[in-house]
This record gives sequence, C-alpha cells and structure tokens, in this order.
Amino acid sequence: MNRSRFGDLEVLCRAPSDPSCETPLLFVHGAYAGAWCWDEYFLKYFASKGYTAYAVSLSGHGGSRGRAYLDSFSIADYVDDVAEVVGKLPVAPVLIGHSMGGMVVQKYLEKHAAPAVALISSVPPQGLLGSAFGLAFSKPGLLGDLNRIMGGGQPQMETLRHALFHEAIELERLQRYYHLCQPESHRAIWDMSLFDLPYVSRMQVPPMLVMGAEHDVLIPPDQVRMTAQRYGVDSIILPGLGHGMMMESDWQRAADPIVAWLKTLDL
Repeated sequence: MNRSRFGDLEVLCRAPSDPSCETPLLFVHGAYAGAWCWDEYFLKYFASKGYTAYAVSLSGHGGSRGRAYLDSFSIADYVDDVAEVVGKLPVAPVLIGHSMGGMVVQKYLEKHAAPAVALISSVPPQGLLGSAFGLAFSKPGLLGDLNRIMGGGQPQMETLRHALFHEAIELERLQRYYHLCQPESHRAIWDMSLFDLPYVSRMQVPPMLVMGAEHDVLIPPDQVRMTAQRYGVDSIILPGLGHGMMMESDWQRAADPIVAWLKTLDL
C-alpha cells in the first residue's frame, strides 16, 4: 500500500502489478470512519482486478487535516476534498461513495463531472431524516448511541456491531474497528439531514450503480430503492450483509457486483 499526501489529505493507494484499466477508482468513506475502511479488503481486491484504487480520508478524518476542528467541516468541504484529490490524479476516477460518502459524491456531481459513480448504502438525495425516523422507531437505543458518538464519545461495542454488521463478527476484529472509529462533524450531519441536500437538476448524472444491503439498519433497502428511483436506475440489494459491507467477512459479495458493473463501462 502507498500512503500518499494530497496536500494535507491522507490518500491510500493500491496499484495493480499489471494495470489493465486506465481509469482509476476513488473510494469515499462514510461517517465515523476514514480511508482505512476501504483498505481492509476492497483496495487490494480491486487492484487485483487491474484497477488503481485510491481511498481518501476526508478532512477531520483518519490522517487528514483538521482533526482538532472536525465540527467545522460541512458536506461542501468534503466535496472540495474529493475535488482536490481528483484534480491531482492523471485520469478522472470512478467515484465510489459509501453512506455519507455517497452523499458527498452526489453533491460533487452538482459542480463536477465524473466518468461513473457508485453509491453504496448511500444517504439518499432526500437526506437522512427518513432513515433516522425509521431507526428511532425500530432501534431507539442504537440511534441514541450514534448521537453520543457525534459528541465525541466512543461507541459501545454492541452499538458498533449492530450498526455495521449483520454477521456475528469476532470480538478481536470488532475491537480493532472500535478503536479506528471516530466522531463525525455535527455540521455535516445537519447538512445531510436538511440543510445541503443534492439538487439532482444541477447534476450531470453519469453511469451510476446504486447498491444496498438486506440487513442495513442505517440505510435500509427502502432508502436505497428511493435513491435508485430518483436517478432512474435499478437498485441492487445484497442479501445477508449489513451497512459495513466492505468490512464483513463476506465482503467479496459486495465487491463483485461493483467489478461486474465496472466491466460494462467503456472506461
């Protein structure tokens, strides 16, 4: 793995030994995470398929700038982060955003072009309120714990398990993810809830993949279908996986549909 500096942004990169695809991939993480979540399995796997795979830690996350003033960052700031990295790559990448990262990718399309985008368990263009209300009724304790994480507290181990995984993940791996997770910007959460939702009419919508997970309690399948409908594409709902599909033991079941979709594109 190469750990690059794009200005003050942390960017992880896995390059193929025999590159067969000219267009690189740029993975954008969700709330409470960083580029590390993609490097567990996805970056290496996509590199093995011939793609140069990058993952950025957005401002205030991972090894990137601004950890001390995380709450000052907006979704627009995260969009600027993605634009900064894209501008330094030799070829414009396919953008792959998970959860909050999917919202960042949607907002990116308001001002920038992309060869293709994949929205993975993404916050829908209608925002977070629908899923938050659903969570408040179905799992009120989980919603409360997530709100405490925003305030700077570490998540309860069981909160992390229920929020991210469908599988009964082993304790050692869960503890490692627990220590890697971090608070999220209150400003960004409000942006995704109400104040800075995507304007689809402003976008140049490229080829798009919309994918979710059967057992996702944060962005459930109905929210994923809503996103797909808004963009006029079909959705893929993966059985047997949770929100953190790229970190589950069966992560390849989430990666392979993305690979298959990429192969249909003339990139």
